[in-house]
Amino acid sequence: MAKTYYQPGEQRAARVNELFTRIAGRYDLINDLQSFGLHRYWKKQVVKEANPRGGEKALDVCCGTGDIALSLAQRGAEVVGLDFSERMLEIARERQSKGGADFAQVQFVSGDAQNIPFSDGTFDMVTIGYGLRNLTNWETGLREMQRVAKAGGRLVILEFGKPDNRVWRGIYEAYLKLFSPALGLVFCGDPAAYSYILESLKHYPAQRAVGEKMRELGLVNVRVINLLGGAMSINYAQKR
Repeated sequence: MAKTYYQPGEQRAARVNELFTRIAGRYDLINDLQSFGLHRYWKKQVVKEANPRGGEKALDVCCGTGDIALSLAQRGAEVVGLDFSERMLEIARERQSKGGADFAQVQFVSGDAQNIPFSDGTFDMVTIGYGLRNLTNWETGLREMQRVAKAGGRLVILEFGKPDNRVWRGIYEAYLKLFSPALGLVFCGDPAAYSYILESLKHYPAQRAVGEKMRELGLVNVRVINLLGGAMSINYAQKR
């Protein structure tokens, strides 16, 4: 493909921002089509693992159109949704405005997931859905999530995974290679808009390496929750 949104190194953030600005208006629809609606269930699992309680503070990093952040708020948390795509934040705020009182305690702010603009130990839980893989350095992003979490705070990461089963992994990668570009072409006029997923996944170590990094950073109660045979995953940990 002549055009790609995956660029390693310093150009990565700019290209990812360009991609999400382009697809923002169709982002939720394409997620529904690509996952057959399952992404909604997986995001509910993120909220369940985060286990928000009334009055707790939550940060949803790379919040996109706001679905995880708004779900955390429905469970009583005071939520900040952080993203660097202004177009994504516009859509999140539009959703918030239609949600009534349940969503009043959500604040959507622009910021860098690799330099989170909050003090150490601010949040009871820090979540991220389909964002860690998109960072220039996912390890820096994980350290930042740890930094802003309170002692005992929960870190919950939803991301594309890499199945252990080689046959299933091959089927899954073939699906991403063939079907995702077709969605990009139909809905964005650019097949590279969604062929990006497979390309970025090739450079992302996935759930087992993230779990190992969590342990290396001194996080505790580290768990990997495989979804759809490991094609999707949730990494969970707590700060000491």
